Amino acid sequence: MLFQIWRGKLRLPMNESIPHPQPAFEHLAPEVILNAVEESFDLSLTGILTPYSSYINRVYGVETDDGERFVVKFYRPNRWSEEAILEEHRFVLDCVAEELPVVAPEPASSGSTLQSAAVATEGGERRFPFALYRSKGGRLFDAEGEENWLRIGALIGRVHVAGRLGEAKHRLVCMPDEATRGFIDEVRSAGVVHPDIGSEFFDVSEGILNHITPDFKETRLQRIHGDCHRGNILDRQTEGLMMIDFDDMVVGPPVQDIWLLLPDYADSSYVELELILEGYERFGAFDRETIRLIEPLRFMRMVHFIAWSARQRDDHRFREAFPDWGEKSFWIKEIEDLRVQAQIIGL
Repeated sequence: MLFQIWRGKLRLPMNESIPHPQPAFEHLAPEVILNAVEESFDLSLTGILTPYSSYINRVYGVETDDGERFVVKFYRPNRWSEEAILEEHRFVLDCVAEELPVVAPEPASSGSTLQSAAVATEGGERRFPFALYRSKGGRLFDAEGEENWLRIGALIGRVHVAGRLGEAKHRLVCMPDEATRGFIDEVRSAGVVHPDIGSEFFDVSEGILNHITPDFKETRLQRIHGDCHRGNILDRQTEGLMMIDFDDMVVGPPVQDIWLLLPDYADSSYVELELILEGYERFGAFDRETIRLIEPLRFMRMVHFIAWSARQRDDHRFREAFPDWGEKSFWIKEIEDLRVQAQIIGL
């Protein structure tokens, strides 16, 4: 969002509209944000907020009177527990210890990287957890040529070295039974699938799930980024590639952080996959048997997105972005996509 908020004032550039507030953040006023950052981190801010594009959380740029620039991220209440957020921070700090180019959360005056802002509402006090990061720029990275695919692989390999240094007991486990089965049950409980084709949707999705579950038996799991697509990799010319946004970190098979970067299905991305793995294996071993999990993992992400969308279905901004979500035609297309994925998996 290219607009700025001063304490008590909102200024919009030409042709920019005011975003519809999310109910969870409706009480998070500019004054609350700025005061919370100043008090927790002993900073003196200019009073200007620059909102960044972020659907799930709320992210703002702030600047001190001395010209230092920071980014403050307010986590959506009730999405992650405090323990889960701190596990995200610990993962990033482990990456820092391995001299990886990441953006680490700043410790507050209390020493903790996680703070909360208290807001008085009609229903009582609400607390919004937040973290502060130094602002670092960079351009989105688009792999062109063999060397760049090797660079991506090396970055993921180094992140996974850090991932093996610790555990995350409060994070989602990216496995069929531990995650996907629950997402399917959530969609069923929500009653969002059109009744004319509900049985077909669940027959297809559960059929694929039952087919792939044995493939994950004895798969080695560790902390991974979890949402490792190109939008979360920046190229900082003097520092190299930098991985950002560990918000969706999970415990899962390392191959999950690789397949999202491929330009096509696994069978059609052999060259790129080999280059990624060559770069990866400069820093550690990779279990090449898990390549067969790529297309099952794609199916699992499809189901995850459906469940996530079901949670957002009454949100104004979501309805604007996906106006036909939940209609019969939407579910027909979802079933078709799942059947195509089943064929690719070999079902």
